[in-house]
Amino acid sequence: MPRRIIALIGLLRKETYHILRDRRTLAVITLMPVVQVIIFGYAIRTDVEHVRIAIVDPTPDPSTMALRGRFAATDTFHIVAVLRRAEDVEPLLQRGDAQEALVFERDFATRLGRGLPARVQIVVDATEPNTGSAIQAYALQVIQQYEREAGAARPAVQIVPQVRMRFNPTRESSNLFVPGLMAFVLTIISSLMTAITLTREKETGTLETLLVSPLRPWHIVVGKVAPYLLIGFVSVIGVIIEARLVFSVPLRGSLLLLLAEGLLFILVSLSLGILISARTSSQRVAMFGALVGTMLPTMLLSGFIFPLESLPWPLQAASLIVPARWFVSVARSIMLKGIGITYLWRETLVLMMMAIALLGLSTASFKARLD
Repeated sequence: MPRRIIALIGLLRKETYHILRDRRTLAVITLMPVVQVIIFGYAIRTDVEHVRIAIVDPTPDPSTMALRGRFAATDTFHIVAVLRRAEDVEPLLQRGDAQEALVFERDFATRLGRGLPARVQIVVDATEPNTGSAIQAYALQVIQQYEREAGAARPAVQIVPQVRMRFNPTRESSNLFVPGLMAFVLTIISSLMTAITLTREKETGTLETLLVSPLRPWHIVVGKVAPYLLIGFVSVIGVIIEARLVFSVPLRGSLLLLLAEGLLFILVSLSLGILISARTSSQRVAMFGALVGTMLPTMLLSGFIFPLESLPWPLQAASLIVPARWFVSVARSIMLKGIGITYLWRETLVLMMMAIALLGLSTASFKARLD
């Protein structure tokens, strides 16, 4: 047998032995395709369900009550509020409590009874253009169906819907994806690169020199992540500049608030990267762990590409622990809606709690690893 074939067989046996010996690598390699198929299969959906709709009915009458009942009877819509003033709709749309609003004009039934056009305004949150177009079409279908049935019993019934797109009136897809790309890029720089870099140093033995130094574990963590924190912050500034100059994405809110939220998200991602590196023994395992634990959830469970409302409830619940879910919401709200910390305090608080928890876990794991 040629020596090359013998050497090849020996190499294959050695690599197989290393894979089988490292149970974490074997588990990740085995489970990763299963996890990917499940998440992709449930996340890649264009259906829009459970649309949160607010109703503005200044003068309730049998006609508006009947039309409201049509929306309540469908599985697509979920009425979150019934208001008397149109001015009260804007805060619901800004907070994301409502995705759509149906605004009846005064004396709606009176105009229908006189054979005059009765107007109803459909206000849609177009932050996600595809979702906004879909829920607009669903609302129009309900109104048109009611108009046909009412016209069959009483001629000359005419309902004139007026559509108004909020926050992204041109429905540019770049306004949806570019703020989400900020979270994706920061995840690569912060979590993936940090996990791989620290694990490589453990493999090469350079991290062992820190054992004889007077540095404490949190000193080592700060020294290792500070450069990536700076790189991530520069990346946030770069993405914002590109969004404005190249893609013409608006920045209606506070730039300082967006930078501060970006810095907080970087801190969360860095802590997650350190935690992965502390729990893994090789670059290969760290890479798989970072892909499964950060990259995949950022793409599928953050609302970056697919609307969270289309996910089944187990994945919606799982998305609550994905840091990118909260940062994507913050970035889009600041850039497209122009809202401030008054409406974003919950997302900010969640990111702060994640940063504190992950920093504590990563420091403790790193200390145990050094010991």
